[in-house]
Amino acid sequence: MSKTIGLILILMVMSLGPSFIIGLVGYTSIRTLGLNPSAAPKIMLKMLLAFIIAVAIAFASTLFIFYYFR
Repeated sequence: MSKTIGLILILMVMSLGPSFIIGLVGYTSIRTLGLNPSAAPKIMLKMLLAFIIAVAIAFASTLFIFYYFR
């Protein structure tokens, strides 16, 4: 029972980080595009790289959890 609760808590914490990054990057990029629309290609590239890194962190943490708690 305590192992399941620990797994749930760790998954919640490890999913909050990438979710926060995705939300922050999305908000900042839309705000920046509103101020300077001509910089859209540069902003989109950096935004996509940040999203890819956040998803990689979430995927790696999920793999770590399933490896650790098998």
